[in-house]
Amino acid sequence: MNEKQKTIRQAATVEGHGLHTGHKVTLTIKPAPVNSGIRFLRKDIGEDAFIEADARLVADTARGTSLEKNGMRIATVEHALAALTGMGIDNAVIEVDCPETPILDGSSRYYTEAIEKAGVVEQDAFREYFDIREPIRFYHEEKDCEIIALPAANYRITCLIDYQSKVLGHQYASINSIDEFKDGVAGCRTFVFLHELEYLLNQNLIKGGDLSNAIVFVDRPVKQEELDRLANVFNKPRVDVRKEGILNNLELAFRNEPARHKLLDIVGDLTLTGKPIKGHIIAKKPGHASNVLFAKELQKHIKKRIELEQIPVYDPKEKPAHDINDIRRMLPHRPPFLLVDKIIEVTDSSVVAVKNVTMNEPFFVGHFPDEPIMPGVLQVEAMAQAGGILVLSTVEDPENYSTYFLKIDNVRFKQKVVPGDTLIFKMSLISPVRRGICHMRGIAYVGGKVVMEAEMMAQIGKNK
Repeated sequence: MNEKQKTIRQAATVEGHGLHTGHKVTLTIKPAPVNSGIRFLRKDIGEDAFIEADARLVADTARGTSLEKNGMRIATVEHALAALTGMGIDNAVIEVDCPETPILDGSSRYYTEAIEKAGVVEQDAFREYFDIREPIRFYHEEKDCEIIALPAANYRITCLIDYQSKVLGHQYASINSIDEFKDGVAGCRTFVFLHELEYLLNQNLIKGGDLSNAIVFVDRPVKQEELDRLANVFNKPRVDVRKEGILNNLELAFRNEPARHKLLDIVGDLTLTGKPIKGHIIAKKPGHASNVLFAKELQKHIKKRIELEQIPVYDPKEKPAHDINDIRRMLPHRPPFLLVDKIIEVTDSSVVAVKNVTMNEPFFVGHFPDEPIMPGVLQVEAMAQAGGILVLSTVEDPENYSTYFLKIDNVRFKQKVVPGDTLIFKMSLISPVRRGICHMRGIAYVGGKVVMEAEMMAQIGKNK
């Protein structure tokens, strides 16, 4: 189903205090163009102080999810991100005038209401889902957290929590569609145990905290003097413990509100994958640290999917863009060091080359006699020669030029290359060719599998 990308119709603003800094914060969600994703803008730093909502930029998950880029940080982003995903927003700029988003009531409620009031509009581009096609399992040993992603027709989430607490007990929450977020999840507030609250107060944190933006569970006997001190700190006339084991600061929205809030956090943290998800996420004992690690795991699968979908199609019956005679006229290499057999595609920014690996290659005599394997360094050389064709295609007389390595980075070998394999190299420009310097990224495939990848920088020079 082809769904369009969406952004907010007009700017929406919420105001409050940062949970830990206590600073007054104004946060404004603004429309953004297609394929731009979700970005934060630290307006207090400058008009170009953007921080992308990207799991790779997560700097801290101790008391919420914080992003950092070039020394700029924005903290406690999960509730705002959850609201955007829950309301179907793909592209937005979130402007803040403080290094922290406002905590509000500890949920996504006010963000969601602001977006709903501003309106959501479709854009002229299709949404690109990451659809789960096979089970993805993740276990975070340090937190004893297990998260599994399963194929499903839409975005579903199941959350189970267990804090070994008689007061909180085991809790379960689920949504069968992200469309249920606004009414069933957005208003569910964060929660904290009394001993954690005391620790945070002693560390001079939660300066913007209030007993109205968190459910406080009391899992030990507590004297009235201690409760009176809390009432004084939070400017409340009196604080009591209910029979359910929570402070009388607020009424629960749902019996399983804590589990629903953890589900809210999952939605917010998984927004950091950068793509809307189509699949069933099942999380046992989730938390920000585990959620973010799982988001990074999903990003790896997304990257792999993109690479596989971009595998060049090689049809031996098709006439090549350059045959071996053309290649010999363009490259100075000669057998046994000419390692490209044909060029099947060449554009202004990429080239696709083929190398047929046979047992007659001279290097197999010594590498290795009983287990012939194409040396990795020669795979790199073959890839470089393919890149050389790309660079030399930019000059009118390529036979009068040679290419020279300047740098090789991020080389990874993922599978052996053996006699009988057909190597397909795809080289793509990372940046435009300037002053004869070419920066490329290459991927090598055999039978649809990535066997090697690398980044290369080369320079073309006129032969003397």
